[in-house]
Amino acid sequence: MADRILVPYDGSPRATDALELAFDEFPEATVIALYVIEVPNGRWAQIVGSELQLPVTERAQEYADDVLESATEIATERGRGLETNVVTGEPDHRIVAQAEGESVDLIVIGSHSQEGLSRILLGSIAERVARRSPVPVLIAR
Repeated sequence: MADRILVPYDGSPRATDALELAFDEFPEATVIALYVIEVPNGRWAQIVGSELQLPVTERAQEYADDVLESATEIATERGRGLETNVVTGEPDHRIVAQAEGESVDLIVIGSHSQEGLSRILLGSIAERVARRSPVPVLIAR
């Protein structure tokens, strides 16, 4: 049984499905919704103390907060609590790092069902997370 579950959440229908699945299948677990502000490779980062900080616009932060507010509303409708967090970087790397940092037992992630050449060449975020994750990954389709 999973006690702490990480759900990467971007407000998409698949991410909503994943969040609802986490609530339905793990009624006693603490659920953490994570929004990753994607910063493309090659963007400059700055060192702040011992941690790498990527520059984020106020608009991007506000959007992330709005997306997570919708996740909180879903939790409230289901009578559940929800922890939320916003991070920056490459989504698959940050999701795995957050899972390690938050000591979660399970990641529940929505599949965006990429098709064709882009999926073959790039792979989906869900697939990359599943390959790199130190904990089990449940992909909601």
